[in-house]
Amino acid sequence: MKRSLLLVSVLLLSLGVADSFMQQRGAGSNDMIARIKAEGLQRSRALVLYRYLTDDIGARLTGSPAHKQAANWAVERLKEFSLANPHLEPYQFGHGWQVDGISVEMTEPRYQRLIAYPEAWTPATKGAITGRVVYVGDKNASQIQAMAGQLKGAIVLTTLPQTDWVDHDRPQPGLNDQSVATGNPTLAGAKSTTPANDLRTILQRAGAAVAVRASAYRDGTVGVTGSLNTPTDSVPSIVVAGEQYNILARLAAAGKPVAMRVELRARYLEDDRNSYNVVAEIPGRDPALRDQIVMIAGHLDSWHTAAGATDNADGAVATMEAMRILQAIGAQPRRTIRMVLWSGEEQGLLGSAAYVKQHFATQAAKDQLDVLMNDDPGSGKTLGFYMEGNRAAKATFDRWLEPLKDLGATRNIIEGIGSTDHVSFNEAGLPGFNVIKDFDSYDARTRHTNADYPERMSEDELKESSIFMAAFAYQAAMADERVPRAK
Repeated sequence: MKRSLLLVSVLLLSLGVADSFMQQRGAGSNDMIARIKAEGLQRSRALVLYRYLTDDIGARLTGSPAHKQAANWAVERLKEFSLANPHLEPYQFGHGWQVDGISVEMTEPRYQRLIAYPEAWTPATKGAITGRVVYVGDKNASQIQAMAGQLKGAIVLTTLPQTDWVDHDRPQPGLNDQSVATGNPTLAGAKSTTPANDLRTILQRAGAAVAVRASAYRDGTVGVTGSLNTPTDSVPSIVVAGEQYNILARLAAAGKPVAMRVELRARYLEDDRNSYNVVAEIPGRDPALRDQIVMIAGHLDSWHTAAGATDNADGAVATMEAMRILQAIGAQPRRTIRMVLWSGEEQGLLGSAAYVKQHFATQAAKDQLDVLMNDDPGSGKTLGFYMEGNRAAKATFDRWLEPLKDLGATRNIIEGIGSTDHVSFNEAGLPGFNVIKDFDSYDARTRHTNADYPERMSEDELKESSIFMAAFAYQAAMADERVPRAK
């Protein structure tokens, strides 16, 4: 008798769960989108999350204490949102790096404070380096090698005066029949007569104290990245605002006395050689579909010079806030909705590649993924998705876009885009898509520069992007069929 009652109870419970998500699937679907909008517009946490990431934490270089702080903070917020199993997933990264201070000044023929930043993972200078500069930007390798005596312990200007500038964004996708820039845009850069790799080797052998190059961005904007593989005994590398560098180089090339003072305090961090993705989920309720996964994601890491606001705090916040919205309105998805905040994106999609390797190593595991929807390049509202040439999926996404057009979502485009974390999924044969956002002053001003601050995004834009991601995740999780694979 007790066993019969137990079976009846289980059956009634399962029918109740089924009835609940069947209501959300059918006539209630539009109501659920309306509830997503209401929660995202009226009770948004997006701006609070965004300000904490950008104001309180700031730059979040992978492997740095700031990135670890941001990842732990995200886990605590996701617990607060009552999501299932918020946690960090480690993968092997390498040593961390942190700037403790930098000062770069021209001291002759007059004093001027210079706008300058170190390349990530460059070593510190040996104290404060002062003295006349040596200019080699216009010299070939043989000429520089002949100057070995002048280079030892010197501050070396390594590039020509900057004349080509980063002053255009890539074409806006899907507008006026313009082509889509499918990967990192081709941008102007610093140039020297001797190839950069050869020049680094010569300076290393000669014992130069510090290498200085120009930024190719205008108006005091400094674009800086760096390499995790930089040798710890390499010549410290500093990037100076292009217009200021040009003054130094022109004076030095004319034989006029130019002196500088450079001090970089930086250190390598060896105590934890892992980095971490942040993971949480809303479990699926349909017994037939709950093992299938709808993923939404964005990268939490940034470069080290500003606040990592448009690259990519806005995408990380949209991902977190989308999950909060769905949990707050009591969404009961058929499939599991999982969110991930990647790390190591800026070093070559390392976090997403590690995740794919760990979770989708077999065909059976791959079959469980319904779709990945990623939020990264660009700023402003989310407009739609790059569809990676998948016309069948585009038809589905076009339907899902319709109820969001009143918020400014305008188009899915058939083209793809590269150089962000959905690529790790595509390369493994998995369906990954990335959102479309505007490139208004993104390439020319904020991306990978010291100008990437939160004022570039409005609260309304953060709200819209969060609602967009929540609505797409919900519709994917409730659909009868998986998102179509590319043929």
